[in-house]
Amino acid sequence: MTFGWLKRYVPRGIYARAFLILVAPVVVLQLVVSVVFIQRHFEGVTEQLSGQLARQVNAALATERRWLPDMLDLSQVSVTAEEVPARDLRRWWDFSGRVVIRELRETIPGLRRVILPTDQEAILYVQRGGDTFRFSFDRDRVSASNPHQLLVNMVVFGALMTAIAYLYLRNQLRPITRLAQAAEAFGRGRNVPYSPSGATEVRSAGAAFLDMRNRIERQIEQRTLMLSGISHDLRTPLTRLRLGLSMLDEEDAGPLLRDVDDMQRLVDAFLEFARDNAASGQAEPTDPVTLVRAVVADSEREGHVVTLAFVEGDGTVPLRPVAIRRAMENLIGNAVRYGSRAEVSVRLSDKSLRIRIEDDGPGIAPDRREDALRPFVRLDPARNQDRGTGVGLGLAIAADIARAHGGVLRLGESERLGGLRADIVIAR
Repeated sequence: MTFGWLKRYVPRGIYARAFLILVAPVVVLQLVVSVVFIQRHFEGVTEQLSGQLARQVNAALATERRWLPDMLDLSQVSVTAEEVPARDLRRWWDFSGRVVIRELRETIPGLRRVILPTDQEAILYVQRGGDTFRFSFDRDRVSASNPHQLLVNMVVFGALMTAIAYLYLRNQLRPITRLAQAAEAFGRGRNVPYSPSGATEVRSAGAAFLDMRNRIERQIEQRTLMLSGISHDLRTPLTRLRLGLSMLDEEDAGPLLRDVDDMQRLVDAFLEFARDNAASGQAEPTDPVTLVRAVVADSEREGHVVTLAFVEGDGTVPLRPVAIRRAMENLIGNAVRYGSRAEVSVRLSDKSLRIRIEDDGPGIAPDRREDALRPFVRLDPARNQDRGTGVGLGLAIAADIARAHGGVLRLGESERLGGLRADIVIAR
């Protein structure tokens, strides 16, 4: 048996779930104790007291001694039949009163009415022969006095202990929350100060996270240093080749110079991707609408047919402007390379930022879109490579930048233009 339907009713936050774990057992325990208390205290004790009072009333009615009711602390008065109330009386929340009425009717012959107006007074109307008598006595003679005290104590001390336990548990959960925030920030390319604290297991997880973060940062630093050397070593021979070819006739050197230019572009594109510019710099509050307008304006000045379709929402989002600009330039470059025009739109909501680039090109088949996001993948059937000299890194770089911001790059079919639709979606 599965309980998947229960998930929709369970809180998602760790604090809310911890509070539920604390409250649920306390409430269940109080309900069980309350039921047992009512059965044993309200019914058992009340039955015994009511039975004892019934025997005293029967004894007072069976004897002619006038002093017996006073000795039994009973107020006995003769009344007429018209003075007898029409029905029994008790308050609706008086649960012990129900037991009192039931027990007295079973043990006192001729009992007409039972009146329980307050917690301090009880009245009986009994008929014997042709006479009717009214008996008055204290309510605590037939039911326990202050029966609600145990329930009140249970609720008060249960709430107090729950609050104390929640405060203690919150201190245990805070290190987990801090670890989750640090991991989430690092996943978005930001480093926040973090030191392990809390229970032993949480400290171990925190220390493992710090080791992982330091190792990744060292690898990035080492890769950057290595690529800086590779960049110099590769560009130097290419420069010598270019100089050597410039000494030849233009007719003979032309094809070779084009090959050198292609090699230069490949090297530059590879190094630019491997440096992972998306991770460089720190995120800062940025107005995405202003940034997108600037990128579209720059593309128009370069001679591309790019328009800003619509803008929705306003505000700022923590972004790396240089990285987002580079991702948009790659997507716009692909759009105008494989199509005749491109449209850009921005939608900023309370939960996410979406930057959309659409074109009227051939698009990408649904079964090839995942491959298109991989580095150095060129989709010849879907995107005509004769229209450009790409090396298969534009979408991969854009996807890497989106992931560095804690977002994603989604590819689809443009409903407006019929070509490719690329969405950069970043959670706020």
